[in-house]
Amino acid sequence: MRFEHETLAQRVCFAPGEAPATVRAEVARLGGSRVMVIAAAPETGLAEKVTAEVPVVLRHDEVVMHVPVASAARARAAAAAHEVDLVVSVGGGSTTGLAKAIALTSGIPIVAVPTTYAGSEATSVWGLTEGARKTTGVDARVLPRSIVYDATLTLSLPVAMSVASGLNALAHCVDSMWAPRTDPIDQALAGEGIRALAAGLPAVVAAPAEREGREQVLYGAYLSAVAFSSAGSGLHHKICHVLGGAYDLPHAQTHAVVLPYVLAFNAHSAPEAERRIAEAFGTVSALEGLQRLRRWVDAPRALRDYGFNEADIEDAVHAILDVVPADNPRPVTPDGLRQLLRAAWQGTDPLAPDSEEN
Repeated sequence: MRFEHETLAQRVCFAPGEAPATVRAEVARLGGSRVMVIAAAPETGLAEKVTAEVPVVLRHDEVVMHVPVASAARARAAAAAHEVDLVVSVGGGSTTGLAKAIALTSGIPIVAVPTTYAGSEATSVWGLTEGARKTTGVDARVLPRSIVYDATLTLSLPVAMSVASGLNALAHCVDSMWAPRTDPIDQALAGEGIRALAAGLPAVVAAPAEREGREQVLYGAYLSAVAFSSAGSGLHHKICHVLGGAYDLPHAQTHAVVLPYVLAFNAHSAPEAERRIAEAFGTVSALEGLQRLRRWVDAPRALRDYGFNEADIEDAVHAILDVVPADNPRPVTPDGLRQLLRAAWQGTDPLAPDSEEN
């Protein structure tokens, strides 16, 4: 066994029901005295409660999916004008992403308070969109210094969005099994993440007002993000980043739809990874376990339901081929990718015999 693994320097606080006090303590620990709070307009009230005991000098609610460059520039300028020395982000992946855009050019520390299961808070990955193209990178400055996880903050997240967000986290786990920099530690984290998400998501669907299922999903989302941040972007994430940036598709739903088709595409060429995923699901095969979970939680089914047009498949194929990892377990050809995208557009069953090559 030979590998190199880098563990990210980050403080993680699971504090059910105690977000305001924990955020206050983390801001004080980091020396924040002029705090910028980022939260989308619908979460303004929640963010005010979470940061009620924090020295806030600016509240910013211009949160846009996929973090457009122009939006990031305005947030950076506002932070500079108010001499901000710490950012608190309260929300999902887009909110965290905007905080990261500020940290990328300023080094201002972030305290992240997630209200979804996006996982962005636990990675050093940033993403910006300009001209229908999403650019991503890795930089230690964007990793939040602290995360405050409080499952009670996710209780108002609708079930459908909870499912899509949780399956996005599951995609981090699956991709981490064969991504370019994966190692046994990443795979162990990803396996435990799959187990927690597979247990937590059906519990959220069955009892959305109960905390226990949401805690399991938050736990799984954190593990998935730590694994993904180390392992890097595999085929699944390269596909979804292109689709999201070029066609303005919703982030979580796109990941939820594409995941089974990438798993079906790679599984036979990565038998050890497939075995680990199946074991985490407690099923004979990885795809069987994923599809069983997707049926239980009524997962998003087809890209056409979210604004992706059949006519765009060919252009998407060429854009994705430019960024496909060279060491993907199975060679990615234009025809293979075309079949994968068409199946995801249609929402066909990847377990069906005639879908094996998708």
